[in-house]
Amino acid sequence: MMHKPSTFTGRHMAMVFVGGFAVVIAVNLLMASFALGSFHGTVVDNSYVASQKYNGWIAKAEASKALGWQAEPQRRADGRVVLETTAVPLGAVITAEAERPLGDRGTTALTFSPAGEGRWLSAENIAPGRWRLRMVIRAGGNEWAGESEVR
Repeated sequence: MMHKPSTFTGRHMAMVFVGGFAVVIAVNLLMASFALGSFHGTVVDNSYVASQKYNGWIAKAEASKALGWQAEPQRRADGRVVLETTAVPLGAVITAEAERPLGDRGTTALTFSPAGEGRWLSAENIAPGRWRLRMVIRAGGNEWAGESEVR
């Protein structure tokens, strides 16, 4: 028995057309839900005000760089933050503000005490996860400011 080959009809074309659009719409909805679910805040509250402060931020960064001080933060298992510093003078005062880069934008103030060999240890701890740490080092009338991510 021979089977008659089927022909491609307008109904088949309509099903291909509708199916293709259904796939595109489904992917767009999925990507939109991922985008909305992963962004929970703003980077700056007012972009105009931030643009007006930009030159001051650059000048402060250049002054900090000229001091030659460096600080590299790491989060310990107990939640406290260790700063590995370079060229920071004895008697310096180090503070920082830890903030989540996205989501709950609550901040945690950190104060550091010397732990020997260029290390400084925070008195406070931070929860696990991703944090942006804004550090300030003051010594001898000089001020260094830096920012780093901690995980």
